[in-house]
Amino acid sequence: MKDAIFSLNGKETVYQPGQMVLEAARAAGVDIPTLCYLKDTTPTGACRICLVEIAGARTLMAACSTPVAAGMEVFTETDRVHNTRKLNVELLLSSGRHDCLVCEKNGDCRLQDLAYYYGIKEMRFPQDQDFYPTEEENPFIVRDFTRCIRCGRCIQACNELVVNRAISYGYRGKRSKVVTGGDGPYLGSECVFCGQCVEVCPVGALTEKKARGKARSWETKKIRTTCPYCGVGCQQWLHVKDGRITKVTAVEDGEPNMGRLCVKGRFGYDFIYAEDRLKTPLIRENGNFREASWDEALDLVAEKFKEIIAKDGPDAIAGVSCARSINEDSYQMQKLFRAVIGTNNIDHCART
Repeated sequence: MKDAIFSLNGKETVYQPGQMVLEAARAAGVDIPTLCYLKDTTPTGACRICLVEIAGARTLMAACSTPVAAGMEVFTETDRVHNTRKLNVELLLSSGRHDCLVCEKNGDCRLQDLAYYYGIKEMRFPQDQDFYPTEEENPFIVRDFTRCIRCGRCIQACNELVVNRAISYGYRGKRSKVVTGGDGPYLGSECVFCGQCVEVCPVGALTEKKARGKARSWETKKIRTTCPYCGVGCQQWLHVKDGRITKVTAVEDGEPNMGRLCVKGRFGYDFIYAEDRLKTPLIRENGNFREASWDEALDLVAEKFKEIIAKDGPDAIAGVSCARSINEDSYQMQKLFRAVIGTNNIDHCART
């Protein structure tokens, strides 16, 4: 089968049928900036940052929502493209309060990156004065509409990736904004606080409440790990500063979760630093607990199991497996009870 070919900046480039210009360009190693594009969702072209010039087209076209066609000639960095993208970034900067020095996303903001790339040093347009109060009544997410650029990524993530449908656009024209539950707070809406909207927000409109003030992006080290909360094995990035986790994000292309996390996986890391967290086995003696080694504790458990089985039989013992265990550990747990102890009294904590 003959390869599908189009011209990208004067160079013949292979593309896959059905690809958008943005996808084909990135596959060919050509970066086209964007703010609203979100992988695995329906492209909207809302931000107008990914505009490209196509031979024969009357206007600049959004690369994220324009399908590639055989023989198409695409130019990504002409003066016309550069100046129009810069203008659109300036308009976005004027649409709200983007005071980077005090913003939680400083150093990790896509709008800030684009302003720097296009050399925007001062505001040419009057700043929008329709400021909104910051919403932080819920325990997980801080929402600041004055920093929102209406890119729609949070809506796409909520509606198409996690399919919760808690977020949508509300109102029209200049008053248009992102809303939950008919323009109410997160609490009381359909939101389940998975935090996917926070994950994909390119600016400081949505941030994690527990992470605020903990660290700047350049101060943290990212450590990849597996979420401990269930047997799915979701891949996470731990953002660590001075040996402490400041926040958790998903590994974008990590299987099996592919950039998604639930509320526990994203926000449930406080237990690590709980003062009453057990860090070593404890054995009760004379009504009091003392610390013990794992070998001593396991030997004691094995001895007690033998005593119970000898006196009352194997069905006098029951096991409850932890739902946060991986599948392999859960399998070993049931194998221990069925094949070694000799009982079917095995369950897991999610049903208790």
